[in-house]
Amino acid sequence: MSGGWDSVRAQAAEAAFCIRAGELAQTAASFRFDIEQGLKNKDVSSLRMLPSYTALPDGGEKGDFLALDFGGTNVRVQRIRLLGGGKWEILKKAAAPLRCAVYDFTSQDTPREELFDFLAGLVDSAMDGDTKTPCRLGHTFSFPSEQDSLKDAKLIIWTKEFAVPGVEGEYVNALLSEALVRHGFANVKPVAVVNDTVAVLLAAAYCMSPVFIGSIYATGHNVCYLESFEGKQPKMILNMESGGFSKLIPNEYDNALDARSEKPGEQRMEKMTSGRYLGELYALALEYCLGREKGTVPVFSAAELSGILSDGAENILHFHGIDGLSKEEYEEAEALAEAVLRRSARLVAAEFAGTLWHLAGSGMILPQSIAVDGSVYEKIPFLQAALHDALVELLGSDSRKITVACVKDGSALGAAIAACISE
Repeated sequence: MSGGWDSVRAQAAEAAFCIRAGELAQTAASFRFDIEQGLKNKDVSSLRMLPSYTALPDGGEKGDFLALDFGGTNVRVQRIRLLGGGKWEILKKAAAPLRCAVYDFTSQDTPREELFDFLAGLVDSAMDGDTKTPCRLGHTFSFPSEQDSLKDAKLIIWTKEFAVPGVEGEYVNALLSEALVRHGFANVKPVAVVNDTVAVLLAAAYCMSPVFIGSIYATGHNVCYLESFEGKQPKMILNMESGGFSKLIPNEYDNALDARSEKPGEQRMEKMTSGRYLGELYALALEYCLGREKGTVPVFSAAELSGILSDGAENILHFHGIDGLSKEEYEEAEALAEAVLRRSARLVAAEFAGTLWHLAGSGMILPQSIAVDGSVYEKIPFLQAALHDALVELLGSDSRKITVACVKDGSALGAAIAACISE
């Protein structure tokens, strides 16, 4: 199929994803403003500022725990042994996708009991069918939720295109406990729920210090941090649900994606930064460059965008039915992929900078690590470099005090730590 590429349109599409220095600094300042407003009155902030009811571990936690990581379309259950001293080991793993060719436990046609029975089945595998030995379970649940204790969480709203009815407004550990009893696992007690971003910060704090900010940069995106409350109450990790940050300047492709999403008007930061949406934004921009109707270019994966940067665009575009471009046009397609990814990294850096400024208050930014977990950050080196460059742009010499550390399996380890802390 002929490309029909228009270079003028391609340059305009690339420019639409550019965030200049002034806009970047304003985004970071607006993010800090929403943090500080959210601490006073959640109704005037686009950040949810949800309490986790846990502070940081001290690294000495020990014991055997189950960790359920429910953060996206792939669910994992692990039996984890905390050894203290920041050390741990995995005793058993079980994992499965929530949707495939023969089933879909994420859709609006799925009864909630089927979803939680599926989770209980994975617990069965991780426990090797042991229905006798008492075991405490920590649950990483990475969707916007309300909590009044560490023990359970009420789902506020599904994100990432989940739509199972009857779960929003309900306590997820209570639903999980019912499913475990149905499967004969009354010995497994769900005792803690944390957001996946909170779990990453818990995992990082168990293994390294100092670290006060955690982030997920994967299918979804979010940031949390340890709030001191200026000594007025005990320190606590706050889950900002930063994917819902709205003080942004979306372009026409952002608006088109938002309009056709499951929940228009919501999760605007996530729709501009996360792996779930980056390839869709790129496809929308390509449609414009090619002069095609909307919906005629298949959605790309974030991994394919990375491949375009590392190996060139021709083979990947051919796979998506786009052929016949000149060398210069393929280069323009590569520049467009770079622009989509670079904007994502710069927006995430703005979140980090705004949070660092809040933590510093009127003082200096302290040396620290920022913990990041997620395939998008881990597997796309370009993003790591672009994020670092944006932090240097925002923080100047203070950027030398900051290390962005990739924390693998943070969601599972954090869930086990939460189960331990809950004691």
